[in-house]
Amino acid sequence: MSSVQAAFAEIARNDGRAALVTALKGDHAGERMLVQVDGGTEGTLGDADLDAEGVAGAQELMWSDKSEVRGDLFIDITSPPPRLVIFGAVEFATHLSAIAKVVDWRAYVVDPRARFATRERFPDAVDVVAGWPDDAFEKLGAIDPATYLAVLTHDPKLDDAVLLMALRSDAPYIGAMGSKRAQAERRERLMGHGVTDEDLTRISAPVGLDLGAKGARETALSIMAECVAVRYGRDGGRLCQKGADRKRIHAEAG
Repeated sequence: MSSVQAAFAEIARNDGRAALVTALKGDHAGERMLVQVDGGTEGTLGDADLDAEGVAGAQELMWSDKSEVRGDLFIDITSPPPRLVIFGAVEFATHLSAIAKVVDWRAYVVDPRARFATRERFPDAVDVVAGWPDDAFEKLGAIDPATYLAVLTHDPKLDDAVLLMALRSDAPYIGAMGSKRAQAERRERLMGHGVTDEDLTRISAPVGLDLGAKGARETALSIMAECVAVRYGRDGGRLCQKGADRKRIHAEAG
């Protein structure tokens, strides 16, 4: 195994994110290059243009969790499970973190109220952070394109702090609980901070898919289902009602 392959394998073992680019054809067939999440590289494909093509393709695919052949290059992706950051140490968060663990997502619970944000209350979360959103992401790392956010509190101070931060990020999913009245009030507050109508369309509220869920457990299921649908670019409708031209039932393997 080459040093580049070994480095890629080590990143995969440690649940890191990177791409291994291999030239498939031509004079440089078999050459490999490792592309790190920050754009740094190790090794070369033997040609500056191929290297540039490989880096561009790797950076595009690295957040899609999907390996792919691009022209004369095979771009192999390794990535950790998606990260679901749940704001609000409430009963919904208990069940949501448990369901996330079952489907191999990494759940984190954040709440500034230390008496509620405890490991004992959320045993299925990877971590529980007693702090405000900025403190939490200082500890957990910045919001990236594989970070999904679920705001489950009804406290405007926490909700607004999370949402304002989230709307400045690359988060693919921002879900927020709240009645129609609470949503309208939240909308006014956020627009007072300069948030636009277009920005507000990124917030999924009410949060979750329309499953007719009752109770905290089923509501958590509907939220997790929506996150999975967003991850794979689906609308979450019933498969039996899809036409013959529907997408593949299962997302293609990476």
